[in-house]
Amino acid sequence: MARTEIEAAQAIGRDESQRARLQRRTLSVVVASQVLGGAGLAAGVTVGALLAQQMLGSDSAAGAPTALFTLGSAFAAFAVGRFSQTRGRRIGLGAGFTAGGLGAIGVVLAAATDSIVLLFAALLVYGSGTATNLQARYAGTDLAPAARRGTAISIAMVSTTAGAVAGPNLVGPMGSVAEALGIPALAGPFLLAAVAYLAAGAALFTFLRPDPFLVARRLQTLEAAQAADVDPAGAGAGAGVGAGAGAGVDAGAREVEVPRAGTGAYVGATVMVLTQIAMVAIMTMTPVHMRAHHHDLGQIGLVIGVHIGSMYLPSLITGALVDRIGRTPMAIASGVTLLAAGIVAAFAPGDSLGLLITALALLGIGWNCGLISGTALVVDATVPANRPRTQGTIDVLIALAGAGGGAMSGVVMAASSYSTLSLGGGVLALLLIPVLLWARGATRKPVSA
Repeated sequence: MARTEIEAAQAIGRDESQRARLQRRTLSVVVASQVLGGAGLAAGVTVGALLAQQMLGSDSAAGAPTALFTLGSAFAAFAVGRFSQTRGRRIGLGAGFTAGGLGAIGVVLAAATDSIVLLFAALLVYGSGTATNLQARYAGTDLAPAARRGTAISIAMVSTTAGAVAGPNLVGPMGSVAEALGIPALAGPFLLAAVAYLAAGAALFTFLRPDPFLVARRLQTLEAAQAADVDPAGAGAGAGVGAGAGAGVDAGAREVEVPRAGTGAYVGATVMVLTQIAMVAIMTMTPVHMRAHHHDLGQIGLVIGVHIGSMYLPSLITGALVDRIGRTPMAIASGVTLLAAGIVAAFAPGDSLGLLITALALLGIGWNCGLISGTALVVDATVPANRPRTQGTIDVLIALAGAGGGAMSGVVMAASSYSTLSLGGGVLALLLIPVLLWARGATRKPVSA
């Protein structure tokens, strides 16, 4: 552990107001990285399916890009979670965004050379940016009080809005840039993604000091030392970052077993997995559905831009509601909203831009409620000793769920229709309600960090 993190933890131990100061600094860096990361993730969402459709010449394979970069995000989520547990958020998140930028460069090269193999490989790596963008929300909670965790998550997420909304609306201009460089227009947004992801990684590597997770873990070690009546100066000081969070207290004190995550972590994971499947399945096929009804790229970019904005912009309100009225009611609201999105999308005429915007806006809001409430449940049920590892594992499940939703969306649409896909996604989201009601008693007792 670097001296900066040790000194920061000691300063908080002497003066609790230092925690709030460090929390504000952490959130400012996370906000900057999320603005950039939002622009990067929008590229694959907006034109990924169209690029595959163009290169492969088949609608049934149009869901492949979403499946691939979501599958890649699953591997990245695992890696970022492990790196963050041992090396801190700065290294874990910075490396993840950097990998995403390199993947975006690979997609551009694949489009320029018409290489399907390179496209699929690059999309896997590009998914690292998606996973990192999501995991950055956890960095805002490491030093946040339990009663403000929903709000902290929301601040990290809402900052994604600027880049995420701007990205799809730059599809046209970036397409022109790509054509001027002699590459397909649909590769243009991935040029933007490469710059955005690499800049986000550089910002985290440079400015996320002291590392919020390492400080939180050091504080836990000091508290454990005090509880065990061990000199805090010796407790854990030599454990180093790689010794395993929460591995125990040094200087002769008995080893403390790393605690298991509480039931709320599993409930939160279920909420996020179901909302991810529903959202990704409908979102992935919307550009293909619109193109089939003769909407141009600008209109497609508008619909996806509104959708992504709805995924992140309501976060400040959602986070406050999650803190005030509870995690479970907001998760139930997520399922109901996603069902409404599926119904509107299913029955909207294909040429109705307004109804498609409404459906995709509801889809984004429903996902937002599910992600923030589910994330808060996970953070409540974990402690620094197991938090990043558990968060990374859960985000793997979320990514795999999204990959499955993206892959099956093209198959379902080819075999039936966009309406069937949309209704199915909405109904699936409702499954989280019985899970929440069953587990409600267990999730009312959060574990404080």
